[in-house]
Amino acid sequence: MSYYSLAPMIKQSKGMFKWLKPIADNYAKAVGHRQYGLRYDDLLIEETPEMQKAIGRLTPRESYDRVYRLRTVHQLSVLHTTLPKDKWLDPKDDVRYLSPIIEEIEQSEKERQAWDSADVKVQNK
Repeated sequence: MSYYSLAPMIKQSKGMFKWLKPIADNYAKAVGHRQYGLRYDDLLIEETPEMQKAIGRLTPRESYDRVYRLRTVHQLSVLHTTLPKDKWLDPKDDVRYLSPIIEEIEQSEKERQAWDSADVKVQNK
């Protein structure tokens, strides 16, 4: 799941951040995941090995909350409705809880690959 991100550059530039922040907020509102009580990381594809490891590293409480949110969404999908407006997820509560773990796993995988592919030269005395 390696990708190039412009986010650090945009956050450093005050002008660009002020210009793009309203667009990003409107996009997040249009996606609609907060109307169902989901966090952004709940939308990530689960079938990748990195994601499976990250889900396994969640605390029991985070794991329970994640499963509860997903079950709630499935029930709302069956009922063809959204949560009541007072139960929508606030933007300040929509924090990334899996992304840092996934980045840590990818970093350790790159490090492991670097060590596994290291050439060892034996010197004869």
